[in-house]
Amino acid sequence: MAAGRKPKFVMRPPQVLRVGTKKTSFANFTEICKTLHRQPKHLLDFLLAELGTSGSVDGNSQLIIKGRFQPKQIENVLRRYIKEYVTCHTCRSPETILQKDTRLFFLQCESCGSRCSVASIKSGFQAVTSKRAAIRAKTA
Repeated sequence: MAAGRKPKFVMRPPQVLRVGTKKTSFANFTEICKTLHRQPKHLLDFLLAELGTSGSVDGNSQLIIKGRFQPKQIENVLRRYIKEYVTCHTCRSPETILQKDTRLFFLQCESCGSRCSVASIKSGFQAVTSKRAAIRAKTA
């Protein structure tokens, strides 16, 4: 390794398979969470918010996502997650810890000691159809 070069963050690509016609399975979801040193819940929330869908982790530790997604789409969302919530914003090191402190998330770097706040995960637009139907039934 040449002097001054930082170790590159290498991760196995996501194993994405189609389940039936309307679902997608992310087979190595928990393995990727362990590689990133992040809680599966946090990565799950980010993936579902970015893809604008719903999903859950099944008994085999696979993430089942509602909808048809290509491996490239999931890979791009993972890249955004790593850029925002894994690599240090100061020294670009992947050796970080994500901490929650008074409703804010902080990225603590193990290499340079930097600590900066990161945005909380915001889900996109969620259509509220059940409440609307209940309200209409009451007023009618």
